[in-house]
Amino acid sequence: MDTFDVVIVGAGAAGLAAATALGTSGVATLLVEQHPGPSTLPRATVISTRSMELLRAWGLEREILAGGVDADVWLWECPTLARAAEGSAHAVGYPSREQAAVVSPSAPGAVPQDWLEAVLGRHVGSLPAVRFERGTEVVAVDSGPDAVRATLRDATGGLRTVEASYLIGADGAHSRVRGMLGVETRELEGAYGGVQVVFRAPLWQLLEGPRYALYFATAPAAPGLFLPAGPDDRWVYGPSLRTQDAQPADLEPTRLAEAIRLGAGVADLEPHIERIGPFHSPGELADRFRVGRTFLAGDAAHRVTPRGGTGMNTALQSGYDLGWKLAWVLQGWAEPSLLDSYEAERRVVAEHNVTRSIDPNGSRRPVLDELEVDLGGRIAHAWLGSASGAVSTLDLLGPGWTLFTGPAHDAWDAARSPSHAPLTVRTLDAVTARALGLRGDGALLARPDGVPVAVWASSAGASDLRRSMELPAIDSTHELAVA
Repeated sequence: MDTFDVVIVGAGAAGLAAATALGTSGVATLLVEQHPGPSTLPRATVISTRSMELLRAWGLEREILAGGVDADVWLWECPTLARAAEGSAHAVGYPSREQAAVVSPSAPGAVPQDWLEAVLGRHVGSLPAVRFERGTEVVAVDSGPDAVRATLRDATGGLRTVEASYLIGADGAHSRVRGMLGVETRELEGAYGGVQVVFRAPLWQLLEGPRYALYFATAPAAPGLFLPAGPDDRWVYGPSLRTQDAQPADLEPTRLAEAIRLGAGVADLEPHIERIGPFHSPGELADRFRVGRTFLAGDAAHRVTPRGGTGMNTALQSGYDLGWKLAWVLQGWAEPSLLDSYEAERRVVAEHNVTRSIDPNGSRRPVLDELEVDLGGRIAHAWLGSASGAVSTLDLLGPGWTLFTGPAHDAWDAARSPSHAPLTVRTLDAVTARALGLRGDGALLARPDGVPVAVWASSAGASDLRRSMELPAIDSTHELAVA
């Protein structure tokens, strides 16, 4: 029987993020995906600020952006694309690139999900600690007090059993793992449905000036949403049509091509339609995200409708959160009780995003409100040295604890002592230290995800450093220690 530290079922955004966090830490991980190849459907088309920060930390930001378009994640509303100059911009909860530059080294990306998953899949496959198997499905899960056993079936029909310390069910909205665990889901009122058309057509030549990630054409004859889904004029079109109102004729390629022409405002446009598909997406939350040694992540734990563009980002960030916490426990850096903080911290985010997504106006939100949800309370971003510097305070976070101090750091150096998790001390210049709220000889202790766990106003708190690093569990209820 093959044995791993963690088995992950499902190679969507959540599973890939968890595998990246675990594999980067050297944790023996098996990632299985029932589909033989990566998805070729764009699905989501926006990567949030915080998600881009994670991709930056993994060294993937540039490659990810190469599969998208250079655009602000705002909604541009206009009569037709040909009359875009008559339109206006509307906030959809994501900062513009200029706004993002104030708070982050990264900006939201207009990148389709299939490209994101392809890049992450290649990256995960390159990690020595991870075995990535496609065409493999889970048929049984037995979660015991000391280990989890999963029965897997490969593409030939062959069965085998693997054992792991923990298992993650990241196998989508219709999660087989969730069903095997007997976890129910709660559907919130306000399901969202429609028709998605993936096509190619030379639309960018109609759109002069700044580019946007969403265009809503208000033409009465065929109102609808146009979303860039990668370079080479690949687009997603969503007619203003609810799934329950769709008739077979509404899905005819000729009729949809005509709707695209009307929305574009180009009578002789010939869109090349690659896919047409109706969809029905409810907002759902699993009753719990954990059963013993088995966890749920991504759509298996929280299903978000397309409104607001938060579903893929919620999944990716939840997968990362679970991944680094499992890595800490498996490496002996934290007590197993740390894993209780996964649901405690991520459920509140999932509830917010699911609730937003079932609101008919959920796609239109002020930037600041949603940015705070996205960034999740991590430390402030500041460039080291100068505004044009290439190193952010976020880039200084290590896989264990990171202690930020100002120039007066002698007392903190003397207070360093062995702990379960490694400690990296980052001495900042006085200006950068102030950006993190540090003055004099104060210090800030942060987790690998950048969330501060303790802040001290002076070196008088140095004697408390070791205790702060030995918390049996870290969760959203822990108050910062301020001395």
